[in-house]
Amino acid sequence: MLDEMVFRTEEMAAADRFDAWVERMGRTHAPMELHRDRTEDYHARQRVLPLGEVAVWPAEFQPVVFRRTPKLIRQSDPESYHLSLVLHGTGAGVWGHREAAYRPLDLHVNSSSLEYEVHSTGNPVRIVGVEIPQALVPLSHDKVRRIISHPVSAREGVGALLSGFLTQLAADTSAYGPADAPRLGKIACDLVSMVFAHALEEDRALAPETRQRSLTLRIQAFIRARLHDPGLTPRSVAAAHHISVSYLHRLFKDQETTVADWIRRLRLEAAHRDLTDPALGTTPIHAIATRWGFPRASDFSRAYRAAYGATPRDHRHRAIAGGGGGGGRRE
Repeated sequence: MLDEMVFRTEEMAAADRFDAWVERMGRTHAPMELHRDRTEDYHARQRVLPLGEVAVWPAEFQPVVFRRTPKLIRQSDPESYHLSLVLHGTGAGVWGHREAAYRPLDLHVNSSSLEYEVHSTGNPVRIVGVEIPQALVPLSHDKVRRIISHPVSAREGVGALLSGFLTQLAADTSAYGPADAPRLGKIACDLVSMVFAHALEEDRALAPETRQRSLTLRIQAFIRARLHDPGLTPRSVAAAHHISVSYLHRLFKDQETTVADWIRRLRLEAAHRDLTDPALGTTPIHAIATRWGFPRASDFSRAYRAAYGATPRDHRHRAIAGGGGGGGRRE
């Protein structure tokens, strides 16, 4: 599991909670003024996941106004970009004469180097925040400033890739260890850079390896969304992304697996989840196999047994009878 720092206002005296949240925000992003009509008994929670030079922080808090003033900028500027993936609640930001409104599944982009006032509404507000040093983004600050007052959609395209990465990471870090943190930070930085470059139509400003990682992530998202399609093959994936099959295989070389094996593994994992779910206990096995891209029952049974050491029927019986998940996948 990744290292993380957890903050909860309910663990302190009611009279100290709001001031503690102000201090916490100052350390998480940059010193700010926070304002609210009723500050007593304030409720907020935050988890900070340090990923090398990058930090990701899921948070839930009561509505508040955030202000970063010229005086605070002169006193302390970590020169970082902040992104908030809005999950619940709404918000509005003001940067001089520019304004922007935010809703769930918008990405709110900000900078510690700019004066701003951001109003949040919702009970509670839920976000996943990201802090990235400006120096790690291969675009000039003057260019990035152009998108700070414009919400970026997390519903499609590169924004959806970043949203998926952040929500998955925030939901479960058990698959990672502390040694994975710098690698995850690099992925976060690449995705943020891609979001900025796409919004600015500056994709060519990204390093070739960053563009390659972007393509790999888009392809992986494409595959996950089409596991049910029995026609999903390396050739069809390559054609959908206008690349050769040989180049597709080169992209997956870093994954230490072939494209076909990766597709098969994801399909088997999805079928395994369904077969060991008591709520799907009456769903025919062949229906589950077909749902996950195995139209031939014999092919599914053979692949499943090779992966899990038991037939789909035996595995389902043991998992449901024992009230458990039926064991993990064999490596």
